[in-house]
Amino acid sequence: MPGDPYRADRMAQAVLTDPTVISDVRGIRAYTGTYDGKPLSIMASGMGMPSISLYATELYRFYGVQRIIRVGTAGGIAASVDRGDVLIGVGAHTTSNMNQLRIPSVNFSAVADFGLASAAMSAALGDPGVKAGTILSEDHFYFKAPGALEALAAHGVLGVEMEAAGLYGVAAAEGKAALAVLTVSDHLVNPGRDMSSTERETLFSRALELAVAAALS
Repeated sequence: MPGDPYRADRMAQAVLTDPTVISDVRGIRAYTGTYDGKPLSIMASGMGMPSISLYATELYRFYGVQRIIRVGTAGGIAASVDRGDVLIGVGAHTTSNMNQLRIPSVNFSAVADFGLASAAMSAALGDPGVKAGTILSEDHFYFKAPGALEALAAHGVLGVEMEAAGLYGVAAAEGKAALAVLTVSDHLVNPGRDMSSTERETLFSRALELAVAAALS
């Protein structure tokens, strides 16, 4: 489940046998097909936690989906992370209030499904460019409070994106499984050349490979 509909198109063409569009409502294309003889679907989520939470809830609750894996991009935070690395988000901190509303007076922990995360890491075969750890799901794309990135890095946060915590919360509420597998497109603490918009759309093969392995494990 990438965020970008164009990325969903490319992923479907890359991995699915006989991909068929089963929905195109609001330009959010959903494909179904097979991979190595097993059924697999690819659908965009749009941007942000409200969007992915809406789609994930309906997929889990009304369409029998058991596993959703977000395949997207992230900005690097930790010094150990480099551009092009793949992050397995085992847990997602967030600036959003969405999950805080789930259980009154409880600081909800948004975590990935252990089986999916383990399967993705196993498929990585010790690749040093694949790292597992916590990420941050943020509502504000551009705003960062002074000192926030340094504090996150000091607490071992690998990178930042905008959807995983919402997805993990929905999966917990629905009794289903979820994971985020993210390609690092830029680094927020150690700036350098960022990926272009075209690169962000197309350079997802390693993350997609690990996501498919986990989904079909």
